[in-house]
Amino acid sequence: MLLASPAQAACRLALALGLDVSGSVDAQEYRLQLDGVASALMHPEVQGAIFGMPGAHVSLAVYQWGAEDQQHVLLSWTDLHTPGDVARAANNLRAANTRFENPYTALGAAMTYGAALLRQRQDCWQHTLDISGDGPSNSGPAPQNVLRDPRAGITVNALVVNPGGRDNVTKDLSQTRTLLDHYRAHVLRGPGAFTETARDFRDFEAAMTRKLLRELRPAALSLDANAPQ
Repeated sequence: MLLASPAQAACRLALALGLDVSGSVDAQEYRLQLDGVASALMHPEVQGAIFGMPGAHVSLAVYQWGAEDQQHVLLSWTDLHTPGDVARAANNLRAANTRFENPYTALGAAMTYGAALLRQRQDCWQHTLDISGDGPSNSGPAPQNVLRDPRAGITVNALVVNPGGRDNVTKDLSQTRTLLDHYRAHVLRGPGAFTETARDFRDFEAAMTRKLLRELRPAALSLDANAPQ
């Protein structure tokens, strides 16, 4: 069987990872987060999922976000055809060191920014936005008010750090009880959208690995879904 060359291959999934590096994230947590994504990408099972459909690749972009006007692309759209492509993407994340000092967290703006990135890849079959965060929005548009049109064809999943976090004088959970409830109620979009959780940033790598496996495997197996039983 002849396999498609990179120039001919189809993009089966555009995956945009949005990482919360607002003022609540200190230098150590920033490093744990970015290195955690890099290590998750290098995990053998994740690579098996990335390359699970020969001739139909994954395209990855990674950006960080903070206040309403703070979004920065760490990895522009990168087609993952080979393990070398994944290794270069991981190395770029390990080398990143730009942090935001503004204390505000603009989750709705981060979601809007990620959706705009995904619209750049109309050639891909599926579009998934992967938002990670450790607190609710306290600036900019509320997350429940953005990306409401199902015709956009974007799935929004979430990775929640400290999922049992509760409301206090500085955080508005928008009438939900915990941070995990907040993300489930106001962030998730699209059929099959889900949340993954990390106890803290030391658990981020393991949580991101689990999350990537869930996001990549259904896409990798989708052609078999209608196969004769």
